[in-house]
Order: sequence, then C-alpha cells, then structure tokens
Amino acid sequence: MFLFLTPKKFRIKKFLIKEDIEPQEIFLDKLAQKKEEEIGISEKKFETPLSFRISSFLRFSMFFSILFLLALTFYYQILNNEKFSAFAYENKFAVFSVKAARGIIYDQFYNQLVFNNPSFNLIIKRSFLDQKEENQEKTLSEISKITGQQYDFLREKIREDFLNNKGNQIILIRNLEHNPLIILKSKIDEFIGFEIEETFIRKYEYGETLSHIIGYTGKISKDELESFPNYSFLDYIGKAGIEKEYEDILRRNSGIVKIERDALGNQISKEIVSLPEPGNSLMLWLDLELQQVLENSLSENLQRLGSKKAVGIAINPKTGGILAMVNIPSYDNNIFNSPEEKKEEINELLKNPLNPLFNRAVAGQYPTGSVIKPFIAAGALEEGIITPEKEIYAGGKIEIPHRYDPSIVYTFKDIYVHGLTNMRKAIAASVNVYFYAIGGGYQDQKGLGPTNIKKYLQLFGWGNKTGIDIPGEQSGLIPSPEWKSEIKKEPWFDGDTYNLSIGQGNIFITPLQVAMSYAAIANGGTLHSPRIVKKIINSSGQEQEINPVIIRENFIDPKNIKVIKEGMRATVTGENSPYATARSLNLLPEKTAAKTGTAQTSREGYFHNWISVFGPYEDPQISLLILVEDVEGIQLSTIPVARDVLEWYFNNRIQKNND
Repeated sequence: MFLFLTPKKFRIKKFLIKEDIEPQEIFLDKLAQKKEEEIGISEKKFETPLSFRISSFLRFSMFFSILFLLALTFYYQILNNEKFSAFAYENKFAVFSVKAARGIIYDQFYNQLVFNNPSFNLIIKRSFLDQKEENQEKTLSEISKITGQQYDFLREKIREDFLNNKGNQIILIRNLEHNPLIILKSKIDEFIGFEIEETFIRKYEYGETLSHIIGYTGKISKDELESFPNYSFLDYIGKAGIEKEYEDILRRNSGIVKIERDALGNQISKEIVSLPEPGNSLMLWLDLELQQVLENSLSENLQRLGSKKAVGIAINPKTGGILAMVNIPSYDNNIFNSPEEKKEEINELLKNPLNPLFNRAVAGQYPTGSVIKPFIAAGALEEGIITPEKEIYAGGKIEIPHRYDPSIVYTFKDIYVHGLTNMRKAIAASVNVYFYAIGGGYQDQKGLGPTNIKKYLQLFGWGNKTGIDIPGEQSGLIPSPEWKSEIKKEPWFDGDTYNLSIGQGNIFITPLQVAMSYAAIANGGTLHSPRIVKKIINSSGQEQEINPVIIRENFIDPKNIKVIKEGMRATVTGENSPYATARSLNLLPEKTAAKTGTAQTSREGYFHNWISVFGPYEDPQISLLILVEDVEGIQLSTIPVARDVLEWYFNNRIQKNND
C-alpha cells in the first residue's frame, strides 16, 4: 500500500495498486472531483472495459494481418524476386536494341539485287499487360485511331503473340507509315509499355525475276528460335533461297544502348553497351542481264505455246557457278516483308494451283526423254559393248517376243526410219532404236542392262542431290529391278530397260541434275556441285572467294567424252543426218553442241520439251538447259529460247571479253 500526499483541499486517499488494475481506468479531473462531492460518487470512468470477445477479435485481426503481410513479403521477395526485380530494373533502365543492316546481295558485276530500306516498328512490352484494364483499353483505342488498325485486331494480336512468345516484347505494328509514325513519335511517352524501334526492311529490287534464287525473310518461329538462341522474337530470319542458306553470313548483330532514368522518368545517363555490326554481303555467280534475257524469252515462248510452266538454267561449266536460274511461274518475294498488309496476296499465292512458290529447277522431278541418251552412250563406250563407229540398223522399231509366249510380240517404236546408224548419228538424230539396242540389248548387240544404266547415270549425278547452296533440293529417282520389286511389288521386264534407255518409264530427275551432267560433258568430264554464291564480302570490303566444289572427275575416259561431244555437235550442224534436231542453232555466232529431248507425260498428247546446249564448242563458257512443261504435240519448243539466250550471251559476254 502506498500513501500519496495531496494539497490540503484534497483528502488523503489510499490506493491499493493491484496487479489486475485495468489500463483503461483513469483519475478524475478537478471538475469531475467537484461533481463527485456534490452527488456523493467516489470515482468515475470515461470508458468501460472492452469485452473479451472484442479484445480477442482485435488480437486475432492483428495476428492475421501481420501473417498476411509476411506472406506477401515472401511472395514478392522470395518466390517472384526475379520478376519484380526485372520490373524495377526496367523502370530504372531502358535497354534499346540498335538494329544493324543485313548483308547485301550482288550479282557478279556488282549490280545490287537487295536493299535495306529504313523501317519503324511499334513495340509493346509485356509490362503493358500489368496495367489496369481501362488504361489498356484507352491506350489501344488511341493507337488504333492513329494507325488505322482495328482495335480488336490489336487486342487479339497482343494476346496471341504474348501467348506464343516467351520474350518481354513483341512487334505490334511493323513498318509504320509516315503520318502515324510522326504522331506516335510525339506521343510515345504517354503510352506506357510502348516504344518505336528503328530497323531495316528488305527490298528485293527484281522481285519475281530472282525470288527463287534469293528467297525472302520472315518472322522467326518458336522452332527456329531454339536453333538460333542469339535471336529474339522480334527478329526476321531467312526463310527461303540464299536468305535462308546463308543466314549465318548475312545476319546482323544488333547494338545495345542502356538508358538510366529516375522515378519521374527523366534520363540520368546513356551507355552504349555494344555497337551494331552489319551482316556480311554476298556476290553471286548470277549474271542479272542474262537472267532477265532468259526469263523474257521463256515467258514469250510460253505465251506462244499456251504453256504455263518452265525452267531455265545457265551454268559456267568450268566452275559449276549458276549464271542464271529461271522458274516460271514465279512470285514477288517482297510481299513477305509485310505479311499483315499482304495477307490476301499471300493467301492467293498459297492457293494458286500452278504453285509459284515451288522451285522447279531444284525440286521438280521429271521424265527426261532423249536427253538421257548421251549418258547411255558414255556407259556403253566405257563398258566396251560397242565402238563409236559400229552401225546398227534403225528400221523405225524393234520387236521383242514374250519370253514365255512367242506369239505375243512387244513393239518399241521410233519416230523415223534412220537406216544404218553409228553413235554420233544416233546422238544427233536422237535415234531410239540405237539406244534400245545398247541399253537393253537387241539381236547381236549386247545391252548395258538396268544395273549399269543406273551406275553411269549416277556417275553423272542423276538420282542424287547436287549439293547446290539453296534449300529444298530433291534427289529424283532412277528405277531398278530392286526398286520395282520393293515399291511396286512387280518384276522387272525387258520393256522397263528399253523405256529407261530413252528416258521414259519411272525415271524422275531434276532439271538441275540434268544441267550439271551436261556441264560435265562440256568441260571434259568433271562433275561440279553447283554454286550460286561466288564471294563473301565483309563490312570492310574484303572479299573471300568460294572455291568450286568438285564431286568427281576423270570418271569417264576423255576419248569417250570427245565422242559424245562430237555427236552433240552434229545435232547442231546436221552432219550425216537430215534429222538432226537443233540445226537452227548453227546460225549462232559461236559453235555450239546440243541435245534435245521430248518426254511423255500423264496427259495424252502433251510432252515435256528439253534442250541442253553448250558453247563455244572448243572452249565452253556457258552450258544452258531449258525445260518447258506440258507442251501440246511433238514440237521443239525449247530451241527458240536457247537460240535467243545464246545469241545475246555470245554477243554481250564472249565477244566483249575477246575484244
């Protein structure tokens, strides 16, 4: 017990301080004390004690509030530390990619075939999605009005692209037009989560003329991103042709600039992390003017014939360099630079029954007809089953009795009766009977047989990919008894060998394989892998030559190659044969050698027309192959094209070089 001394006018009171005194109890003030004396109340409380239920509720509320705050702290600081640290870093630092230019592509005379035009893209960051829905709608609505893009389109694009994109940003609108770009630049700071990216867009100057060679670029896919980890979802990558095959050479390395900002968004500092590096450039073997001459001549010829599909390939036989490669029909590769804007055109292209995207030169597979005959002749000479001078009587047909029933006779026809025929005449006049005999055997003439035929065709590159430096090449098919038994479940007959000997039946070869095999004849027996790219040019202008690639050489005796070339020369001169098939080429300013071919198709009365020709004869500098598909009736439709192209080439390339 404690005693408290008070002034006189107060009584001395004794207070017991108990352990259970309530904290809410208070002493009365002076007025309260007077009132106490008047009414005789000893003490009064301002508040009454809280009930147990209320105090318990308050204690539990405080406990769970603290627990909730701790849980939030754990969620943000531990479980999502990287995410929110990135957001904080993004708020403080803005990292911008400084785009570099992709490598340029030139023809062999430094004519620029591809340009990099400046372009501006509207970029949206994933942080935009963290804003309130009404803020997102307001921003997108305004951007929709500025750009003319539908609001629903923008919203759906954001949803789909971020759903398929693991990155922090996507391109919302590519290649902004001038007026929207000016407005967006002035207001971009108001649009949280948006920025404008300056980049480059490919301009293919010659569109349809070169699209199958150069190809095009397109937005990188998820699968491609796994193969190219240094790329981002914003990058475009080569999708076809040279653009795809030489992606590692042409690709650029973007620079990085980091800008530091304060809480109000004001710039504090700017740091160049890395400088942009442009891609290396390429010089092709391509001769642009030759390509245009070949394309124009083929197009005019198709219009005259009523045909719609053709291939033309010109090769430097000394190196395997592709001087020209024309595919008809073709397509404008520029439409893939703006896929959203050109969506209808792309859909029409994909639905076109003529399939303009298809590279017939490297992936088309055709029966060859008579262009097979020089290689059958080369095999027969190598195997020693015939000499060049031996004559076989070509009476317009051969008759083969059934092996088990002699009363059944199979007839294999020729177009003309050629009489006694040696090898040079047989090549010049394309004598079927002669090649039936040396291919499948007839009377006293031993034949190569299907195994040896396939062997020598493969030596010249038929039935195997050439290794050309653009994607999409096919290997073709040379039939054999084993193939027929396995695939068609049928035995091999003598008739199959006769058909194979003149390029009919189940044989399917690409135009490029045929072109390269004739280039091997032109150069005296060296089979090259074709090359489109001649040099790599770095950003300093230094040039790196790409050496020719030889598949095989000296696989045919030079004296046998000489016989084949003499037969092809007679195709042009008409020597010893009134039926030589390319005599109009004899009017050219340089000597040439040629072989024509007509192959049956699945359409009754329609044929594929071929010609392969090289010149000048003594020192071949160009080997040309022309194929026109589905020509009605038997006609030599490829010869006018070959004549036009070679006349231009001899006058504008060979003669100038000689001068």
